[in-house]
Amino acid sequence: MNMTEHSPVNTQTAKAVPTLPDAQTVTAVTHWTDRLFSFRVTRPASLRFRSGEFVMIGLMGDPHPETGKQKPLLRAYSIASPAWDDELEFYSIKVQDGPLTSKLQHIQPGDEIILRPKPVGTLVHDALLPGKRIWFFATGTGFAPFASLLREPETYENYDEVIVTHTCRDVNELEYGRKLIEDLQADEMMQELIGTENLAKIRYYPTTTREESPKMGRITTLLQDGTVFRDLGIDAINVETDRAMVCGSLDFNKDILAILEGFGLEEGANSDPKHFVIEKAFVG
Repeated sequence: MNMTEHSPVNTQTAKAVPTLPDAQTVTAVTHWTDRLFSFRVTRPASLRFRSGEFVMIGLMGDPHPETGKQKPLLRAYSIASPAWDDELEFYSIKVQDGPLTSKLQHIQPGDEIILRPKPVGTLVHDALLPGKRIWFFATGTGFAPFASLLREPETYENYDEVIVTHTCRDVNELEYGRKLIEDLQADEMMQELIGTENLAKIRYYPTTTREESPKMGRITTLLQDGTVFRDLGIDAINVETDRAMVCGSLDFNKDILAILEGFGLEEGANSDPKHFVIEKAFVG
């Protein structure tokens, strides 16, 4: 009898406190394709980050079959929103048997996720020497940190030209980035914050590797055979003027590294700014 009387009280008490450690609340979810989605969550008051950095986010894993204990399932996710935004945005793949994304893809507004408020990463302006032109090289959901940096005023203060390359297999996988750039250039608030003349510095260069589109091929091939430079009316990548940030699959990162070094560029770090940086935490 005692237990029955107390159980409603316990239920209410449990609801009053967050059910997850480092809990943040989902505010919006957009499914772009059957493999890609983005979502926004509340921002912890303590979180300070530089546009381009990532944090660990996740959900609780399944209970252990014997002990019943749950452990957090955490993965590194680039913050797709800029440092000035009062919410946080993320862009993710859906992996049907992925330990985390198989669950994460079902989140709805009002749900909670775990977010460890300790940002890190190499895709930050501090890691690059001054230059005139910045290249953002992305494959797949590697576009996420550039979604942040494209909405960061410092990007346009530092460079005269911002070239965004995004390579995906299919046309619909480019939609998140395409729409973001289109909206960015049309949005009155962003025009005021960044400046219409600065937003005009963006040159968007999407390519597909499988589905037919206006520009086919891997960006690595198109750099090596000079197609990119012909299309954009640029001589080539030059160590004096060009800086680059890279976020993609491991193979892509290796290939771009070799190409950029071939142009005489050196890889930098937060503690040692150079000509390009690669985000090694990202795989996808």
